[in-house]
Amino acid sequence: MLSYQHAYHAGNFADVHKHITLYAILDHLLRKKTAITYIDTHAGRGHYPLDAPESQRLKEHQGGVIKLWQPKARLHDELNRDWLAALALSQPATSKSSQGALTHYPGSPWWFSHALRAQDALTLFELHPGEHRHLGEQRLPANAKRIHADGLEGLRKRLPVATPRLCVLIDPSYERKSEYQEVAETVAFTLAKARHAVVAIWYPLLPAGHHRTLLEALTASGISKIWRSELIQRPPGTQSHGMYASGMLVINPPWGLDERLASAMTELTPLLGDASRYEAEWLVGEG
Repeated sequence: MLSYQHAYHAGNFADVHKHITLYAILDHLLRKKTAITYIDTHAGRGHYPLDAPESQRLKEHQGGVIKLWQPKARLHDELNRDWLAALALSQPATSKSSQGALTHYPGSPWWFSHALRAQDALTLFELHPGEHRHLGEQRLPANAKRIHADGLEGLRKRLPVATPRLCVLIDPSYERKSEYQEVAETVAFTLAKARHAVVAIWYPLLPAGHHRTLLEALTASGISKIWRSELIQRPPGTQSHGMYASGMLVINPPWGLDERLASAMTELTPLLGDASRYEAEWLVGEG
């Protein structure tokens, strides 16, 4: 199945959760000069105009990034301010963001490209033909490449990597419930080849609860450090369908990531709505 297109959901509360977490990981990794290979297994199209028909159909960004963008001058947490400053840099030169409006939302390819140094390498996988075509319209650094292929299979084929460090984002649509197990198996394979790799995995929390397959499989896999966080938009059980929360797993998280994100989310969560809350724990390891 290749029906999912992230343009309908760009900038929603799950993107906020995912990309602040990714930004914090990258910011920490950049403190050392040693080279990093970045792999984005489900890249999407890279940049999303918020006035496009897809974004305007559901307007999910109005309940996500816009709720943070509008009061950004009043935020005090360092991570939040840095992330929003980077978000401002992602806007096209012709955008109205300089007058206060956020016109585009950057996907993970932009966040990785923003962190890319000369000694690093970035590979972006996207299987959906339309999304890959849109990704091809984005300007990428010379040491970044896009590949029209299945990202989980592509990740496996590129291990081990040539650089001392590896950072992976796995962010599938989970259109098939079997993807939860496939992600867990790919992560276990990755850590067997590169045991110090930093791997970030996004997952949706839906009423069916299929995300538990992923959590249980990784907890039982023998991986030594797994940190989980969830940004909950509404209480589970209040609706029979649709995503009620966003989840992130980080394998081998950088030191202090949990505390840094807890501080950021304490400030951000109230802005996303009265029912919103943030939960985090160590599934395996340092808790």
